[in-house]
Amino acid sequence: MLQYLILPVTQFQQNCSLVWCTATNEAVLIDPGGELPRLLAAVKQRGLTLKAIWLTHAHIDHAGGTGQLAREQGLPIVGPHPGDQFWIDGLPQQAQMFGFPPAEGFKPDRWLSDGDTVQVGHETLTVRHCPGHTPGHVVFHSASAQRVFVGDVLFVGSIGRTDFPGGNHQHLLDAIRTRLWPMGDDTVFIPGHGPEGTLGRERKSNPYVADAA
Repeated sequence: MLQYLILPVTQFQQNCSLVWCTATNEAVLIDPGGELPRLLAAVKQRGLTLKAIWLTHAHIDHAGGTGQLAREQGLPIVGPHPGDQFWIDGLPQQAQMFGFPPAEGFKPDRWLSDGDTVQVGHETLTVRHCPGHTPGHVVFHSASAQRVFVGDVLFVGSIGRTDFPGGNHQHLLDAIRTRLWPMGDDTVFIPGHGPEGTLGRERKSNPYVADAA
């Protein structure tokens, strides 16, 4: 069974997700933007074994702690899509610009593409490439748990910004409608900021991507 814990980190209150398989106690961290001691304490408190880092995209609040965490814990970095290479390259500059602690550079051990799968313990999640907020943004979908970790693609009542370099508003709208909506109205999405929601509710009421919009 898939379980998860949301751990808001950094001054941007980015939702880092600790995700694990209850059958094996193997875990991953999705988007460890910072506050690494707190993240590792949550892993230890639950008796989990951290196996990897998964990234939805490479903005500083999502990826700022990745290089250090991977180096210190000997973890592979999985994702995002290669479209975010320039964001990874610019992490040190992003850290300086936004007042974050210095960010270590890194190279993902595995880039992700649309339709790939990733695994934690016995649980398999499907990767969907959802560009728009960044060119290489991906999401992680567990059909069995009816959960999708969407990073900054979709929020309750809103969508990701597209005014950063490489952003594209139409690409984001298309990704939400063609890649998220087919996951089903009852699917719960875990965004990069703010509360969880359901795809069905956003499809009905989100002013940017509702069917009636």
